Amino acid sequence: MPTLPPKFDVTREDIARVVASFYEMVRQHPGLGPVFAVHVTDWPKHEAKIIDFWANAILHERSYDGNPLKVHRDAGNVRPGMFDAWLALFDMTLRRELKPDQAAAWSLLAHRIGRSLRAGVVEQTKDAGGVPILR
Repeated sequence: MPTLPPKFDVTREDIARVVASFYEMVRQHPGLGPVFAVHVTDWPKHEAKIIDFWANAILHERSYDGNPLKVHRDAGNVRPGMFDAWLALFDMTLRRELKPDQAAAWSLLAHRIGRSLRAGVVEQTKDAGGVPILR
């Protein structure tokens, strides 16, 4: 079976560097840090899984096995408004760690995935009247 080319020009090493830098900032973030701290007890293991996720999404590797929407829905403390902070921090990391064209391409993909995850969380978080809670 022929191998598909990467969606854009990054390597697995680039992905690992971005993921490590991003989660270093997440752990210090006043809004996101506590949310992750509830769920992540083994940061190296978590980061390895996320590296596999991005390698699958960008490089077409088949090393990731998971369901991000289910994880975010089942977490219990992930709110739709958190995705804006997550994406802003991720974009900052991309700009710091990559060349501008790489950062822009990855940002587009991350925002598309983020919108999908946010929509899935919104669908689950409604008030008593059935109105989505967006923050």
